Amino acid sequence: MCQPVRCRQCGKTTWSGCGQHVDQVRATVKPDQWCAGHPQPPATPMMAGLRRRWRRRGGA
Repeated sequence: MCQPVRCRQCGKTTWSGCGQHVDQVRATVKPDQWCAGHPQPPATPMMAGLRRRWRRRGGA
């Protein structure tokens, strides 16, 4: 069963649970209080992250 939860980014209402009852949760929330979602930042390739850390420690 899905339930309303607060979005950690914007504080508006979103949902948590199985995903089959989102419409039921959404029906209890005013449209201007529903979180529309947020773009995900692009994933950093693992090697780029390692190189960045290495450089910070004085590597080439």
